[in-house]
Amino acid sequence: MEFFLDTADVDEIREIAAWGILDGVTTNPSLIKKSGRDFKKVVAEIASICDGPISAEVTAMDTAGMIEQGLALKAELPDNVIIKIPCTPEGLAATKVLTEAGIDTNVTLIFSAAQALMAAKAGATYVSPFIGRIDDTGHDGMTLIAEIMDTWSNYHWITTKVLAASIRHPTHVLQCIQLGAHTATMPAKIFRQLMKHPLTDRGLEGFMKDWAEVEKAGNA
Repeated sequence: MEFFLDTADVDEIREIAAWGILDGVTTNPSLIKKSGRDFKKVVAEIASICDGPISAEVTAMDTAGMIEQGLALKAELPDNVIIKIPCTPEGLAATKVLTEAGIDTNVTLIFSAAQALMAAKAGATYVSPFIGRIDDTGHDGMTLIAEIMDTWSNYHWITTKVLAASIRHPTHVLQCIQLGAHTATMPAKIFRQLMKHPLTDRGLEGFMKDWAEVEKAGNA
């Protein structure tokens, strides 16, 4: 599975990238707003830290505007930047045009397997189903991942990757792995939680205690 970081905080990106496991970064207008920085400058800096796909989202709502923004972003930003587009009729049309122009896309705000399939037919490189937001409505967001992966298994021509988004806790990530999702994007907090385990800490503490005694005996 690809591990993406969902943030526009470059310090967090440097931290997780230093682990050697970061495959890409997703951003959105809300995360850019939270960073308090210029959109293009922050995306360019992110792309210089992580050489995997970096999602930069369009803000136009009409097809022509999305295409114009997508082309401009690809022209002005590093090569590993991909264009994030909302799952709307206008967004699908823009995805088709950009894909035919050789530009990778991430179709976001997916809430049904039908939407995911239509985005795949439009040529999306990634589709982003939002797990946590479905959970917020009282339904199980993981059911959507299962439905999409089942749909993908029926149509072997699909090359679009399923990018699980709106991940709220480590169990979401583990369930996505078990269901075969290609990618998961998550906050830095979830990366840290996935790495943390009390038995690892306890084992390391024991090893270090024993080694200190070995060194003490050697210096005696």
